[in-house]
Amino acid sequence: MRPRAAALVLFLVIVACASAGTQVVAGLPAHHVPGGGFRNLSPAFGRPSAWTRWSFIGRRAWQSLTAPRAFAAPRVANDGAALRTAPPPTAITWIGHASLLVQVDGLSILTDPQWSDRAGPTSFIGARRLSPPGLAFEQLPRIDVVVISHDHYDHLDLRTVKRLASTHDPLFLVPLGLAAWFRDNGMPHVEELDWWQEREHRGVRFVCVPAQHFSQRSLWDASTRLWASWVIVGRERRLYFGGDTGYFDGFAEAGRRLGPFDVAALAIGAYSPASIMKWVHTTPEEAVQAFLDMGARTMLGMHWGTFDLADEPLDEPPVRMRADFERRGLDPARAWIPKLGETRAW
Repeated sequence: MRPRAAALVLFLVIVACASAGTQVVAGLPAHHVPGGGFRNLSPAFGRPSAWTRWSFIGRRAWQSLTAPRAFAAPRVANDGAALRTAPPPTAITWIGHASLLVQVDGLSILTDPQWSDRAGPTSFIGARRLSPPGLAFEQLPRIDVVVISHDHYDHLDLRTVKRLASTHDPLFLVPLGLAAWFRDNGMPHVEELDWWQEREHRGVRFVCVPAQHFSQRSLWDASTRLWASWVIVGRERRLYFGGDTGYFDGFAEAGRRLGPFDVAALAIGAYSPASIMKWVHTTPEEAVQAFLDMGARTMLGMHWGTFDLADEPLDEPPVRMRADFERRGLDPARAWIPKLGETRAW
């Protein structure tokens, strides 16, 4: 095997971690593992066998080398001029994958920013970007806050966050255990939160809420950092940002505690094969059910068409999302599938 192929296989092995233990200790939050680390709370949660993971990893690595797939997600031209006005608009712009520019109450906020050509630890290891970001980095407005859902490379890109820190110096809000990583990489303007903790910044509340996923960036740090979704609460607008999560009862709980949400931004891609993805990603239909569980007004489908992470056809997720809205008799105007670079008022 060529060196780069071997490196890619190793990288994929690194992120195919096992689940944490199940011991519960009195006085310790249930999602905290005694001795350190975190776990999911659903009794049904499970991870695939080592053989299943290895088979998937090897096949995907070989495909990426011998028959890489190409795809260009629909996009609109956006030079960012309308987003850099003072005060900024109340708008959401899809950059790509789980990267959204959320503007509310005078703040410009980024979710899981990823501007690199690959989702991986180096410029040649990891999933290659299929389409350029919907907004060039240089065209961003002044960024005030960045929220991170978890530490996987397609959601936490070192090159991007270091560039943001040096050019914008935003406040980074991260799940428990990630602040040290930011500080070790020269980004001290960071605060970490546990599930249900919150932070207010210039009148906007940021609430860290549960997700069903996992974390890992190396062979030695499996589930040592928390994974989360985020709720952004402005004076008149509320947004749920799912990050990465499987379907679980946390959607309904977030709706009860913090809703109603004006927009629920939910992942609709990276769901096949189910043997690998079932517990940690949602299908388009599960994402629609999550949207209904939390009682949101509008669903924004994201986490598709940017990186080739799974087996489903690259153009399939939005088709299935729209079809499920139709099957359920839901108003299609409530289903947002923005083009790359598209800005929508909310």
